[in-house]
Amino acid sequence: MPDAYLVGDPDGLSPLLVELRDTVARELHAQLALRGERIELADLPEVSYQVTIQVERALRAWRPARQSPTQSRFDGDRD
Repeated sequence: MPDAYLVGDPDGLSPLLVELRDTVARELHAQLALRGERIELADLPEVSYQVTIQVERALRAWRPARQSPTQSRFDGDRD
C-alpha cells in the first residue's frame, strides 16, 4: 500500500503532486477561458509552454530554500 494512503491522503498523491495537479488544472482552465472553451491543435505548444511555466513557479514556491540537486551542501564551506 502506498504511503500516501497510510497518512490519510484519499487520492494517493503526495502534497507536492496535489499542488502540481491543481496548478495544471488552473492553467488549463485559464487557457480554455482565453480561447473560447476550445484549444486548437495548433495552440498546444503555447498551452504546454504556459502550463510548464506555472509548474515551474509552483515548484519554486514549494521548495524555495532548497539547493539544486547538483549543488553540494558543502560548496560554500571551503577554507
